[in-house]
Amino acid sequence: MGDESTPWRRGALSLCTTPLVEETGAKQTNLSHHMKVLREAGVVETESCGRFVYYRLRPEVLSGLSEQFAALAESARTARENKRHGMNVQVLTDPFGRLLWVSPALPGAVHDVRAVREHGIIDALAQADVTCWADKGHRGAGGTVRTPYWGRWHNLSTGQQAANRSHAKIRALVEQAMAILKSWRLLRKLRCSTTRITSLVQAALTLHLASSER
Repeated sequence: MGDESTPWRRGALSLCTTPLVEETGAKQTNLSHHMKVLREAGVVETESCGRFVYYRLRPEVLSGLSEQFAALAESARTARENKRHGMNVQVLTDPFGRLLWVSPALPGAVHDVRAVREHGIIDALAQADVTCWADKGHRGAGGTVRTPYWGRWHNLSTGQQAANRSHAKIRALVEQAMAILKSWRLLRKLRCSTTRITSLVQAALTLHLASSER
């Protein structure tokens, strides 16, 4: 266990800041601050003994953090793969959620606002005086494009919350149309040029419209 004159260890996994200062070369005040942050976060627990404060890691907390970091790493990997191999296709539907038009494909890393501007969708809708309900990814598009209010739910006013609920109900029809496109197994994991992806998506839309008219 050691005594007050032994700042190195009190038990197998306990130590005070003295050896950490010697090993890292960090200042005592800085190190104490970081240990305080870890203690407040519940990562370490402390025990005072004389003039020393000993810190001990909490294995159960580290195990939980490990699982969370693994999930974050997997999420980041998936996002990176989507940007590298994914595609950005803008979709227009009628008020009943039926597919009307799909844009040429752009790389997955392209933001939605940039995509609708490149395709001229904003100007076309404005000239036709057609209101379009889009998701938060299109925030700032302007024109007749309507997006939900931005912010955490509890920070929104009652009116903004009501508007977002109404917006979500309308958007639900669009999501049905997107689900139709995603149901085509061919489009799920494409690894080809955006030109070829555009042809495949347009072919899928043509087949869908033809089958819907029967």
